[in-house]
Amino acid sequence: DALAGLVAFFEARRGMLYGFRFRDALDCKSCLPSGVVSPLDQALGVGDGVRRSFALRKAYGSGTDTYWRAIKKPLAGSVRVSVAGAELAANAFAVENATGVVTLAVAPASGAAVSAGFVFDTPVRFDTDSLEVTLEAAGGGRVMSIPLIEVLI
Repeated sequence: DALAGLVAFFEARRGMLYGFRFRDALDCKSCLPSGVVSPLDQALGVGDGVRRSFALRKAYGSGTDTYWRAIKKPLAGSVRVSVAGAELAANAFAVENATGVVTLAVAPASGAAVSAGFVFDTPVRFDTDSLEVTLEAAGGGRVMSIPLIEVLI
């Protein structure tokens, strides 16, 4: 039944044609996989007294080798935000769950660090137009691999 469900999901996406949200257990939080999300996890920017919108992002590496990945699909209700180290109340900001943009009710003061913690999905699509399925026993089988590729939107 699980295999039939997977095949149906694959067919409904028309193979490579349509993307979907995927929760990667090894990389789905602003912190380490075993950690608890904190509003201080990831730096989003610095206030200038005017700007209110900040895009969620996650740092990989450190120093000059840091890669900042845009987070476009945060899990609704998981985002925690801080300004100058103080966590904001949930009603002090809004999150666009389709783009990962956080909009604060009040612009942070000039020089105030803005950071956030969150759980996120990765937008992906299948990277094949066919699944290799093997039948192992009566009514049972397995898929050898399910290649996915991140959709950069």
